[in-house]
Amino acid sequence: MTTNDMTKKSRNLILGLLFLGWSLGNLDRYIMNYAVVSITDDLSLDASSTGVILSAFFLGYAIMQIPGGWLADKFGAKKILLLSVIMWSIFTGLTAIAWSLVAMIVIRFLFGIGEGGFQPSSSKIIATIFPKEERGRAMSIMLTSGGIVSLIVPLLSAYMLGTIGWRMMFIIIGAIGAIIAFLYWKYIKLPQDTAASTGNDENKVSASNKVNFKELFKTPLMWNLIVAYFCIYAVNWGLVSWIPTYLQKNRGLDLMSIGWAQTIPAITTIIGVYGSGYIIDKLPRGMDKILGSISCAIIGLLLYLMFTAETVTMFISYQTVVSIFIAFVITLLPAIVLKKLPSSITGSAMGVANTGGQLAGFVTPMAIGFMVDAFDGSFDAAFWMLIAFAVICIVALLTLNDHKGNLLNSENNTVA
Repeated sequence: MTTNDMTKKSRNLILGLLFLGWSLGNLDRYIMNYAVVSITDDLSLDASSTGVILSAFFLGYAIMQIPGGWLADKFGAKKILLLSVIMWSIFTGLTAIAWSLVAMIVIRFLFGIGEGGFQPSSSKIIATIFPKEERGRAMSIMLTSGGIVSLIVPLLSAYMLGTIGWRMMFIIIGAIGAIIAFLYWKYIKLPQDTAASTGNDENKVSASNKVNFKELFKTPLMWNLIVAYFCIYAVNWGLVSWIPTYLQKNRGLDLMSIGWAQTIPAITTIIGVYGSGYIIDKLPRGMDKILGSISCAIIGLLLYLMFTAETVTMFISYQTVVSIFIAFVITLLPAIVLKKLPSSITGSAMGVANTGGQLAGFVTPMAIGFMVDAFDGSFDAAFWMLIAFAVICIVALLTLNDHKGNLLNSENNTVA
């Protein structure tokens, strides 16, 4: 079976299974932002310690992005996908036994290591089974998982934290991960898997076509993507990780009120991500970076309006609009990787680019925590930092060059 021989039903089945995995990964990351309120009380932590806990996952996740992508290209995306889900399920469950700040940091770091190979390997699978003109839509479907999860997490976390507590909650999430790992093992069948089992050499890579991994770092496009990934995810995770705490401590809302308030921007995120995939697939060459830059400029303006808003209603209104433009940029960046680089190195390329995004996830929550402590509970400096990242993202996208570099002209290359 080759990629072209795969039926639409087979592609959609795999896409649906990958969507489940992305949803579970997002569930853990988003729900932690609410659970940390209870964890902080139980472990008697300050804002700086809370920021370190929120960042620990992203450090491990960032460290594993490049190795995870390389391993997916080298040994097969399905193997790395399975290993990733199994490891993250184990450490999600172990979060429930954390007894101190150090224990929580170590467990969350190892959880990040476990999950680190998931996005590069799943992105490679998308590039393997879908033609180029459908990859933007397929990736947008994956990314809508974040919006859907952010829609249900506020209310789900308020209910679960108030009934079974944060420890049992993480045990349940870990068990769900084990079930998804089984489904991956049983139902994800890729063209190269069939080729290997039948002895068919059609999908085996010729040694003469291999490209050194270092070629990725010689491609200017990759460096622009790394910077853009870092900046947009700094904005995204800065907002996602601290808005519950901000609304509770600075705007006086309780957890249930926060949950209902956050459903509105979550809905627009889903619409924004899903719609972005269709728009991106139809954009003429060069227009993608223009629209991405305009979106970043609007993000910066809306961030300013958010933290200067006089009422909670206005704050949520601006957050609702900004979520649409963040969704577009977050969908655009992986689509650029999938469309402009050979599918044989998608795992490595996605791992390299996404390292920037996950480093932002590590740095930003922790930096905000220190800023809040340094300014006596004020979030103003944190919002200015996020605005600066939006400006840098504009520059990274405007200077993006998809003509220079050997990899951009090597459709049949793979990583050595």
